[in-house]
Amino acid sequence: MRVVAVGRPRLEYARLGVELYGERIRRYAPLELLFVREAKELRPKAEGHRKIVLDERGRLFTTEGLYRFLLGLEGERVAFLVGGAEGHPEALRKEADLLLALSPLTLQHELALLVLLEQLYRILTLRAGHPYHRP
Repeated sequence: MRVVAVGRPRLEYARLGVELYGERIRRYAPLELLFVREAKELRPKAEGHRKIVLDERGRLFTTEGLYRFLLGLEGERVAFLVGGAEGHPEALRKEADLLLALSPLTLQHELALLVLLEQLYRILTLRAGHPYHRP
């Protein structure tokens, strides 16, 4: 699993949360967490992967719904792409395999990264047979 985000988290809560959930995820699956400077650098880091682009206009899932969707991609290389404050280039949005909304609200990009990692952790615990409502 690869997560590529524009900019490293600067806000302390986000930085600590990203570290925490990165460690938790790695107990269940390999995780590549990559940071780039600009949105135009996201696409090359996702080469050869299914592209799941975080976008507030994307498809909304429940945790279990996203789990089921990702089960359908099991065995494939997947890259989750988190844009910066400016969002994603339109060309990247168009070539995405999925535009994923974490909420109908606009989330600050560091918070979106943290929410994504928390949900990926929950999905991995579901796959391992744990109830998803417990961290």
